Amino acid sequence: MKLAFVLVVAVGLMSLATAQEKPEAQSKGGSKAKSMSRQIAAATDKAATIREALSAGRPEMAKTATVKDWDGNVLKQGDGPYTCFPTPPTMKKTGGKAPMCLDKTWQDWATAWQNKKDFKADHVAVGYMLEGDTGASNTDPYAQSPTSDNHWVVSGPHTMVLVPDASQLDAISDDPNNGGPFVMWKGTPYAHMMVPVGKKASGGMGQHAAH
Repeated sequence: MKLAFVLVVAVGLMSLATAQEKPEAQSKGGSKAKSMSRQIAAATDKAATIREALSAGRPEMAKTATVKDWDGNVLKQGDGPYTCFPTPPTMKKTGGKAPMCLDKTWQDWATAWQNKKDFKADHVAVGYMLEGDTGASNTDPYAQSPTSDNHWVVSGPHTMVLVPDASQLDAISDDPNNGGPFVMWKGTPYAHMMVPVGKKASGGMGQHAAH
């Protein structure tokens, strides 16, 4: 009888131990699966961000361009003169789109713009936004949405040109509907020329009242 009792107790303890191990194993398996899912999602997001950034440049540029996010993290290392960026986070939060490919001078411009610092180009520089954008004020470089008087401009595919002497832009119109290049943010340290290279954005180039 004692032996039978001992065996029953032993079997019971083994069953209990097995029952406890299964949830633990399941828990470990579930955590691993969740971790893998997060890794896959992160890789997918990174790939999508890189694609969006590179869409702003010419195909041959994309082959050699570096891709960075707006915090300066390198998402794709390249050996060409251009670095491509996805839509700025502040714009993306409101559903905007504005990927761009910039050379060193344009990157210095972007840093100055982000930090609201003065900027002056030391030579002519060209930036690319071949996916266009979903809009920006042509009078306020930091506006997040259109108002009745901030001259909101929605641009199709275009390049952007910086010049070392801002007075060279004085003779160029700031009207986006003039049928050719126009000046963006005239009278600010971030003034540059916009050169349309494709169809206008859906709905035209936006309202632009006379100054």
